[in-house]
Amino acid sequence: MYKKCHPNAFRLLAAVGLLTLSACASNPPVQEMSDARQAIQAAITAGAEEFAELALKDARRFLADAEANLNRKAYNGAKNDAREAKRWAEVAINTAVEAAGTEQH
Repeated sequence: MYKKCHPNAFRLLAAVGLLTLSACASNPPVQEMSDARQAIQAAITAGAEEFAELALKDARRFLADAEANLNRKAYNGAKNDAREAKRWAEVAINTAVEAAGTEQH
């Protein structure tokens, strides 16, 4: 009634299924990359190159890492790095705005 399958057939089928699902589940982080780029540009506009150089440098480094991951189709890594880039850009914005405000007084 039941046919015997090769013992590794189930493992192979499961592996193919997981790879198929993971390929579908992982999409390029377009929004996160855009958010990071815009945040870095906003930081530059806020004066981060003068007042928050280190935070801006970190934001740019994370964005470069995100772009490298994107090129390798390592989308989860790209998403995480893009989020970190945005976070550091926001730190740079806040630092620059605070420093510029202090400088005016």
